[in-house]
Amino acid sequence: MCPDMSEKNTASFGFREVPEAEKEGLVREVFSSVAARYDLMNDLMSAGVHRVWKDAMVEWLNPRPGWKTIDVAGGTGDIAFRIVETARRRGGEAAVTVCDINEKMVGEGKRRAQAKDETAITWTVGDAEALPVPDASFDAYTIAFGIRNVTHIEKALTEARRVLKPGGRFLCLEFSQVEVPGLDALYDTYSFKLLPKMGEWVAKDAESYRYLAESIRRFPPREKFARMIHDGGLAQVKVRVLSGGIATMHSAWRI
Repeated sequence: MCPDMSEKNTASFGFREVPEAEKEGLVREVFSSVAARYDLMNDLMSAGVHRVWKDAMVEWLNPRPGWKTIDVAGGTGDIAFRIVETARRRGGEAAVTVCDINEKMVGEGKRRAQAKDETAITWTVGDAEALPVPDASFDAYTIAFGIRNVTHIEKALTEARRVLKPGGRFLCLEFSQVEVPGLDALYDTYSFKLLPKMGEWVAKDAESYRYLAESIRRFPPREKFARMIHDGGLAQVKVRVLSGGIATMHSAWRI
């Protein structure tokens, strides 16, 4: 193996190892390709269960009126809209900054916000490893189904700590490892056979959804990810498993 392709200079892109410098562009291509059908595909490929998971995430976050939240890899705004709506039900407003590396995903989010006449959400293009925001500027940091696509997860976690105020909340929702006997085999069949076909039919892109399935399998187990969060400088790490392990939430705090 050539020196520049050694393990420390590569990153996983699904089941492939690619040069670190190339992963960001490859991930950007994936989400640019599926942006227009991303929300529809989420509903189809999860039979709507992703909505239940996101509701559970925001319920655990327990956003308060007056909070400032940054939703990283926030794409089309599913989490941001929920946070704003939850704060309003409690009699106040909450400002959310959606930061996503993909311009087309941010564009879809802006379009949704305009359709809802929603002005409490700010949209920006930025990298989870180098967020374009000041230190200690947010009460909460959320990321849903995005951190596994980051080239250096450790950098994203230290950035989460940097932008949180002391006492600020970190909350991550991500796919995980199925722990129910029998369900794991069914999930593999669905992920690697049915999901790419669904992507081809609906989004006209089988390869992007094949990558998404592979990236889930390459993501660290929930216990290892919990340690990574702690090593990133966040404390009081807690884990909640959803739907037999298909998804997992990790919570932590900046002390």
